Amino acid sequence: MYQALYRKWRPMSFDDVVSQPHVTTTLKNQIKNGKTAHAYLFTGSRGTGKTTCARIFAKAVNCENPHDGEPCLDCKICKAADNGTLADIIEIDAASNSKVDDIRELREGVIYTPEMCKYKVYIIDEVHMLSPGAFNALLKTMEEPPEHVKFILATTEIHKVPATIVSRCQHFDFHRIRTEDIVSRLTFISQQEGFTLEKDAAEMIARLSDGGMRDALSLLDQCVAFDDHITLDVVSGASGIAGRDYLFDIIEKIADKDAAGALEVVDKLYGMSKDLKVLANELLVQMRNVMLVKTVDNSRELVICLPDEYERLSGIAQKLKLEDILRNISVLQQCSERFARCTSKRIELEMTFIKLCTDTQGNAEVRAAVQSTSGAEVSVLMKRIASLESRLANAGTVQAVQTAAPPEPKQYDPELQKLNADNDKPLKQWSDILAKIRDKSPAIGSFLKDSVAFIKEGNLFLIVQSDFYLKKFKASSDANIINEVMNEMYGQTFNIKVKSAKKADPADAEDPTNQLLQKAMDTGIEVEIKN
Repeated sequence: MYQALYRKWRPMSFDDVVSQPHVTTTLKNQIKNGKTAHAYLFTGSRGTGKTTCARIFAKAVNCENPHDGEPCLDCKICKAADNGTLADIIEIDAASNSKVDDIRELREGVIYTPEMCKYKVYIIDEVHMLSPGAFNALLKTMEEPPEHVKFILATTEIHKVPATIVSRCQHFDFHRIRTEDIVSRLTFISQQEGFTLEKDAAEMIARLSDGGMRDALSLLDQCVAFDDHITLDVVSGASGIAGRDYLFDIIEKIADKDAAGALEVVDKLYGMSKDLKVLANELLVQMRNVMLVKTVDNSRELVICLPDEYERLSGIAQKLKLEDILRNISVLQQCSERFARCTSKRIELEMTFIKLCTDTQGNAEVRAAVQSTSGAEVSVLMKRIASLESRLANAGTVQAVQTAAPPEPKQYDPELQKLNADNDKPLKQWSDILAKIRDKSPAIGSFLKDSVAFIKEGNLFLIVQSDFYLKKFKASSDANIINEVMNEMYGQTFNIKVKSAKKADPADAEDPTNQLLQKAMDTGIEVEIKN
């Protein structure tokens, strides 16, 4: 049965671990001198050897014939550990065992002595995923564990681990693996496996893996599926780097201040169902590459791209000033942050491209507009987008004289038109009110998730994000539960009117529903609408 390369070539001893000598040397010396701690905390990015070192440590402290702190790999303990059949080494995935009850089971198990080994070793991976209650239960066990128990906690997000847990562990920080070390390891493995790996291909794999050996070996596995002779072209095809011309097309349009051209590319990608949030992140990465090319003399080592892409990046960097590049990065970062709460990702990205393509140096009025994030800006940019889309739709054709009758004016919800987005502010306390409603009725609380509330003239207007349950809600007495909570908060009951955000056209800036949701976002209330 075929075994993935990252599993087949996982280090079996400390000497096999790459780029972590500050960790492996210390652990070997502790084992050799019999001065191991009762709890360890391994932190670092993915694929740097945290779980691997935890397993090697668990073998070494229990090995029947250790040598200089290394496991012998031949005794029954080492073989059982390598086969995953040693009951005294317990691995727990905190991502799927995060509850208090899971840690209670661990606490009940630590009191029993090991079956075969000297120590019972608990390896808890992704420990930051434990719930607060589970952390508290684990803390009680780690304060005074039995002498036959050792804990090894591993995490990629140390900031989420409580300080009370960290302070009871010996902390080892795993570094990202150096590019040259990954290249050396990949070359060795390719020789042992019997396929050819060119040096520039190995370097590209190493840079794409971002310091993670597991990612590098997984990508190498993909490349072998393409061809036994792995070249730079094979790596680009297997990793998905190839075929990214659209990214550089957009950046070149931005550098040329060609907003219409940039929007045309976005329109094509949108029609191809390209994830616009992913597109924004990809553009941010490539704009960072432009910054490096502009500022660093020898930036090839820092930029992850193909040789022909590097030439395009160099050409783009020559067109832009450094301050323009930094501004573009800032605008793209703001776009990515706003995606979570915008009504339409397409409109958000189009507005961003218009900002990026606008010359803000010579026009004070335009500069003030693009630096603002107010409702006025949205209105101005929406008109520009409509104008540009109209030009794109009619490009290359002769426009005929419009003889048709003017379109009928749009009909909006008359009740929502009573509200004024400038004067009627959304309830900032609505999230607290929702929590109380959820306690009384989880079903209603779920229905009102991500909703926005406005009060006017004895009416409580609720804009909900889902049509599910809407008809049943209007036909039932569920409004009484909401009014119970509102009466507790405000001392009065309200006439409740529930409106659906999905009935509004996300591209229509004049729709009162969109205006009210935009007002909520401007006020700092998180609104997420799934179109």
